[in-house]
Amino acid sequence: MELHFYNHTFDELIENYILTDEQLRFTGTPKEAIDFSIAEQNRYSILAMKNEQLVTFFSLHKGEGVKPFSPNNNAILIRSFSTDFHQQGKGYGKNALILTPEFVRNHFMGINEIVLAVNVKNKAAQALYKKCGYIDEGVREMGRNGELIVMSYHL
Repeated sequence: MELHFYNHTFDELIENYILTDEQLRFTGTPKEAIDFSIAEQNRYSILAMKNEQLVTFFSLHKGEGVKPFSPNNNAILIRSFSTDFHQQGKGYGKNALILTPEFVRNHFMGINEIVLAVNVKNKAAQALYKKCGYIDEGVREMGRNGELIVMSYHL
């Protein structure tokens, strides 16, 4: 698996990426995230590719985007994390999360923490993040769909 920054050559893969209504309760679509990353210079859309297939998608957001979740000016936020419905249960989300720290080290100099927020009702995602080294340090925020657990991975 490899992580790639979004560019227009991936548009067809983005169009064919499927999220269920259940998934959409907790995350946005890649198309929405890409639109935000085009509009904001500190947002980056990331594609996790396996055998030329888009299996997992997320955004990295630095600067002001992190502030609601962390006071650390050297943190970066994972947003809109999802795995294509047809690719779930194959370990791709976990692999993408395992690759993310090194990707961040290589492409975002000075970043020393990766932060994410997960809905308290999304137990499967919480378990995945914990397996991948993210720590619940007790921070809670309110999101559009309820309470969020803020988790951190210290680089």
